[in-house]
Amino acid sequence: MSAALGTEPVTTAQLVSEPIGERRGRKRPLLPIIYWVVIAITMVPILVMIIYSFNNTPTNRITFQWHGFTTYWYENLTQVQGLGGSFLVSIEIAVLAAVISIAIGVPLAMSLERYRFALRGPLNAVVFANIAAPSIVVGAASLSFFLSSSVPLGYLTILLVHVTFCIAYVVVVVRARLSGMGTVLEQAAGDLGANPFTAFWKVTFPMLIPAMFAGAALALAMSIDDYVITSFVAGPTVTFPLFVYGAAKVGLPPQVLCFGTIVFVVALLIALLNGAVTRRGGAKS
Repeated sequence: MSAALGTEPVTTAQLVSEPIGERRGRKRPLLPIIYWVVIAITMVPILVMIIYSFNNTPTNRITFQWHGFTTYWYENLTQVQGLGGSFLVSIEIAVLAAVISIAIGVPLAMSLERYRFALRGPLNAVVFANIAAPSIVVGAASLSFFLSSSVPLGYLTILLVHVTFCIAYVVVVVRARLSGMGTVLEQAAGDLGANPFTAFWKVTFPMLIPAMFAGAALALAMSIDDYVITSFVAGPTVTFPLFVYGAAKVGLPPQVLCFGTIVFVVALLIALLNGAVTRRGGAKS
């Protein structure tokens, strides 16, 4: 039958030797197309931002008509009043939120993953609710709490709220790492005479470093990026997203694209560094 149709029969050896990915690719050609479309939709706005941050626009407002290449806007990042200050505020809050979230989130993740105690269920629910709850709900609830507690809105309230939702992401990342580690190596360290602190510092902590790095990077990204929750509790403090939203009403200065490009490049470097640390940790284990 196959000879009459002019095709050769596919043998079992050919099927075994052929990579599974190639067979699936032929059966489902739509999946690669969807993948590249999603990548394009994600990357095109970022590429446009990077390209037009070098646009020699004759005005101090963003325009998507190309006027030539320039680095003037990078050389004058702080020329726009309030932009540099708001960016520094966002960076400070993001770094502090990441550090505090790691300091609280790692012990919390270890407790939830490895121990059974009375409040384990409610804590799990709180962590899940922090991620699942809409930003507007979190922002409104936080605002109500601070107003009812007579806490003045500003830098501190932004930091507290950012730490609150960043901890949840750190816990999820670290728990995922802990669930795949087991306790065999720690038990072996105990059998060799190590006390619990030494076993943690010499065995568990080095294996948690990639997860801590990833959690910190995620916390940084979530904090710098947040607008909705921050707008509820910011008070007179202006972060970078709040400044951009306000400036958009009259026209954005090109320096906004420059700051966005800098954030993207730094985030990309952090992601690459985290990948290198993760591969190195996997090779050692």
